Amino acid sequence: MTESVIKVNNPLLLFENLTIKYDTGIVAVKDINAGIKENSITAIMGPSGCGKSTLLRAVNRLLELYGNVKITGKIYLKNNDILSMNPMKLRRRIGMVFQQPNPFPTLSISDNVLAGYKLNGIRLKKRDREDIVEKSLKNVSLWNEVKDHLHTKPTLSGGQQQRLCIARALANNPEIILMDEPTSALDPIATSKIEDLLVQLKEQYNIILVTHNMSQAARISDYAMFMYLGELVEYGETNKLFTNPVKKQTEEYLTGKFG
Repeated sequence: MTESVIKVNNPLLLFENLTIKYDTGIVAVKDINAGIKENSITAIMGPSGCGKSTLLRAVNRLLELYGNVKITGKIYLKNNDILSMNPMKLRRRIGMVFQQPNPFPTLSISDNVLAGYKLNGIRLKKRDREDIVEKSLKNVSLWNEVKDHLHTKPTLSGGQQQRLCIARALANNPEIILMDEPTSALDPIATSKIEDLLVQLKEQYNIILVTHNMSQAARISDYAMFMYLGELVEYGETNKLFTNPVKKQTEEYLTGKFG
């Protein structure tokens, strides 16, 4: 463990010598070793093409759906090897929210929240369905805005759509929520609401956030990773990384000398 990567005792998630290569010969992620702490927001930062989203998609094995990647090394979720788990079961434990809000347009608001259960063939009693929908929408502060329209197709603003997508991820009660630039398509007011929501959610959930927005990482994350050319250059407490980075590359990125 180098001085630029913090050591995490009993990590929720652990990367060991993780390397990801595409069949084109490109090495997207190089020998990542890091642990993620529980009940925290961890931001992954770095310029475009540095491997942030590739690393994120490896955590819930979405990356494998592309069919042209080779993953070596290990990823552990509470000491269980992610790469040997059933992918569908894993994705119930690790939710995902994407850059563009993507509620299912043909489904009602209620069915959007419950989509994960339907996709996994899990049948629920009516009372359980209602409870999950209400709890999930309340968790994202959307319940009062949509409670009278639960069984209609969503006609929502961009920020409301993204909160609905977060509610959909929360409905399965995941241990980790992965977020890939979740506010980059939103206006400043909607972005602020999502950021406030994430800070509240970390009390119950573990959040890993890919972001190009350094100000956002500084505002809401507890820990931050800086990646460059597929390598994890530096990883530590956000306030320390921003105010006193160990690596020159990190300092240059944070001060806008490249990115």
